[in-house]
Amino acid sequence: MVEDGGEEEAEGESGELPAAAAPLQRCNGFLPGKEAAAPAGGGQRAAPEAEEMLPAGGVRPEARPETRLSRRRLAVLAVFSCYSLVNAFQWIQYSILSNVFAGFYGVSFTQIDWLSMVYMVAYVPLILPATWLLDARGLRLTALLGAGLNAAGAWLKCGSLAPQRYPLTLAAQAVCAVAQVFILGLPSRIASVWFGPTEVSTACAVAVLGNQLGTAIGFLLPPVLVPNTPNDIDLMAHNISIMFYGTAIVSTLLFFLAGVVFEEKPKYPPSHSQAVLQTKPPEDYSYKQSIINLFKNIPFILLLISYGIMTGAFYSVSTLLNQMIVTHYEGEEVNAGRIGLTLVVAGMVGSIICGLWLDYTKTYKQTTLIVYILSFIGLLVFTFTLDLGYLIVVFVTGGVLGFFMTGYLPLGFEFAVEITYPESEGTSSGLLNASAQIFGIIFTLVQGKLTTDYSPRAGNIFLCAWIFVGIILTALIKSDLRRHNVNSGIMNLDVKAVPVDSPVEPESTTLKIQSDL
Repeated sequence: MVEDGGEEEAEGESGELPAAAAPLQRCNGFLPGKEAAAPAGGGQRAAPEAEEMLPAGGVRPEARPETRLSRRRLAVLAVFSCYSLVNAFQWIQYSILSNVFAGFYGVSFTQIDWLSMVYMVAYVPLILPATWLLDARGLRLTALLGAGLNAAGAWLKCGSLAPQRYPLTLAAQAVCAVAQVFILGLPSRIASVWFGPTEVSTACAVAVLGNQLGTAIGFLLPPVLVPNTPNDIDLMAHNISIMFYGTAIVSTLLFFLAGVVFEEKPKYPPSHSQAVLQTKPPEDYSYKQSIINLFKNIPFILLLISYGIMTGAFYSVSTLLNQMIVTHYEGEEVNAGRIGLTLVVAGMVGSIICGLWLDYTKTYKQTTLIVYILSFIGLLVFTFTLDLGYLIVVFVTGGVLGFFMTGYLPLGFEFAVEITYPESEGTSSGLLNASAQIFGIIFTLVQGKLTTDYSPRAGNIFLCAWIFVGIILTALIKSDLRRHNVNSGIMNLDVKAVPVDSPVEPESTTLKIQSDL
């Protein structure tokens, strides 16, 4: 196991917290709205002149807690990204071979679409229990549940290798869908708990990248492993078994790695905003109050809807890509997978670039709005060039669409954490994903119907109209970067360092934090 300790790197602005220092007080959903009570020792508030001598930002340097970066954070990020990858692979492996699996199981295309949509359906009712578990029982247990259920679902699929066993493969996919509930909300939590303020957005982007890479591999590998052999069902079953057993073995290995690597949190907080959050006693946290605070936050509600529209549109396009391609390019199942791969790989590049850009500029709203607009333009171009008869054009337009559409995903997570701090990252991310699943179900059903009854163009125009609505909602979001302000010492939250003269501990210092939210 990777150990924290003497080899950890200290951040440039970290300072030692005196042994006698009183704990920090959290604010908003976690923090009381009033000033903390004076210590039992009967200390008195410092004179106004003393407060006026405080440095800019309101916090005395000697009162700031020590922050360090743990090398374990890289292992945690890598293992999470890998098992998130396998979960995403299992989501898309059916829909990219919709014609193959429809023939193998003897079911309709709609029933094959449900093997993808079950991920969306399972997420909505389970997200609140999952985020409660993350907040109440912690990161390690949640991570192990996600990795373990992912492996269990993969092994169940190995028992569905016969034409009459569609119900079993649907049940196995449902188990993987439950695993997803414990996976999708973790990127921003892992980034915030383990990574410093200058790398948190990039870390979140890398965590989301794992899921995107799984989708990319899901587009590329299944058409190669399972070619369409409608006249030889035994050969088809053999090819499917290679894919199912390989996935099960890899997911089991990752479950054991998660048990070795994951810890609840590093020995030292990686940032001052995390130091503030970690000092609040767990019994003072109210999950119900946190949910109420989020739904009272108008900028978050606007982001909740706009994120759901964009990500739901991406889910719909990914699920129906095979049908859209083979409608205009018959017999091109392998190229349909390659186009999907192009879409997602371009999105992975977009995610990393957006994460690096956010860490460098902190321009959350501007970047989110620009990427939203470019995604709208990309989908329009993709829609009106799909039927030109040139696959190379579809590859190019699909890549452009994926760069912006998939690159938006970590932007939404990080923007939500900024405007909702100090609420739980898992709760805000979970609600964003629930919105995405709801819109994804609706969009997939409606776009699938329009594609079947009319044409792929009709379904894509439907999505374009909704993404235009999302642009308007994103433009209305008020950018209030609360986490960044705390890390920077900006007085967005009224932070004051007040010395307390105690006859027992004359040198102790209390940090009093008030919320102006």
